[in-house]
Amino acid sequence: MATAKVEVMTRHISLLVLLVVFMPFAAAQSAHDGKTLVITHVTVIDVENGALKPEMAVTVRGGRITGIEKTSRKIPKEALVVDGWGKFLIPGLCDMHVHTNFGNWLPGGEEIILPLFVANGITGVRDMGGDLHQLLEWRKQIDQGTILGPRMVISGPMIDGAPPHFPASVPVATAAEGRKAVDDLKQGGADFIKVQSYIPRDAYFAVAEESKKQGMTFVGHVPDAIRAAEASNAGQKSIEHFTGIFEGCSTIEDELLKGPKGPRRVLETYSEPKCTALIALLAKNGTWQVPTLVWERGQWLIDDLDLSQSPGAKYAATTWRNKTYRKFTESIVKELDTDPITYRRQFVARELDMTLAMHRAGVPLMAGTDTAAGVYVIPGFSLHQELELFVKAGLTPMEALQTATLNPAKFLGRTNDSGTVETGKLADLVLLNANPLDDIRNTQKISAVVLGGRYFSRADLDRILKNAEAAAREK
Repeated sequence: MATAKVEVMTRHISLLVLLVVFMPFAAAQSAHDGKTLVITHVTVIDVENGALKPEMAVTVRGGRITGIEKTSRKIPKEALVVDGWGKFLIPGLCDMHVHTNFGNWLPGGEEIILPLFVANGITGVRDMGGDLHQLLEWRKQIDQGTILGPRMVISGPMIDGAPPHFPASVPVATAAEGRKAVDDLKQGGADFIKVQSYIPRDAYFAVAEESKKQGMTFVGHVPDAIRAAEASNAGQKSIEHFTGIFEGCSTIEDELLKGPKGPRRVLETYSEPKCTALIALLAKNGTWQVPTLVWERGQWLIDDLDLSQSPGAKYAATTWRNKTYRKFTESIVKELDTDPITYRRQFVARELDMTLAMHRAGVPLMAGTDTAAGVYVIPGFSLHQELELFVKAGLTPMEALQTATLNPAKFLGRTNDSGTVETGKLADLVLLNANPLDDIRNTQKISAVVLGGRYFSRADLDRILKNAEAAAREK
């Protein structure tokens, strides 16, 4: 939490000074900080069963929810009271696949990416590859209240083959190097291990074994040298972007592992029995899936969509638009999007079918977007798009909402602290103007955000957005 001195100062600084100084966190703070908060007359959504609890008073003190009861009791005089009449309260949202720091490819992490999450109701993220020292420093500053951002779980650099294809990577060529990479990352303070696509087979299994030995969760891509079934059996806790999944559903899986393996070959060799068996294995092993549907759609249809019209595109930094996105686009068109557009459109539709099939079979799902690395996959805004795509795939709005609330808490083993709106849990909350169970797009109708007990009104959130837009023009 911010110090008392900062709290007093921010109570008296005018909006004009805030905009001139351009300190996103200070601009968002107000007299709300440090007070007891009571949201009255609000409908609390139970994300475990979809029950609606109307006319509730939710009390927040010391960064946690201290009470949830009918709006009738006397409210403490010192409390900040927010009228939640006609509004709906959900847990803070989580984006479980992000990159907030990616070498020099994504400048503006502190000024743009982190604040945009909060402005969009994302109070928690899983950073899937970045500079470990910088990320740990940001997390420390967020916890201290000196910068604005969500709660973070961090992998640090990704473990990849040599040479790596992306910045923020640890190249390994042998099993011994794979084990050392795990040890070094744990010692450096990483929360988990992330593997990339080009790590050699022997090194991959060494990483799996060492991660288990060190008590480290390992997640990421299914490398090109590995089958999805092997990754699941090796204990990989989550698979991103459906890597290895469609190859595992093909009658020529071994051939596809050697490449090339575009959508056309995958679609033409798709085997329903093989896919059913693979999905059953994933469900049995509890191998989580983070399909990053918004990124997948943008990547496979990059020459068929005007991604510059994506929600929140004005918050993309100048460097992202002029350099990083161009680099990614050129690489995608040259190396990935080589099949005719008709096959790629079919493949995007098949990914939605796969999402529903996995869900129905009991494979656990989480929402993740690959922001800000994805082309015009804008931090914060993209998670709401992801939830829409889950519903388009066939999940109910309730089930889609769980992929960004309850499910991340389960994955991280943090259900005692997060994932639902309950007494005793961390006060990470989103106040909505409409019911997301009626229409998942209502998650975008944000009235206020509570992060660690700090209350951000709609006006506060608008100032955060305005500052992020200004920073985007400068980066």
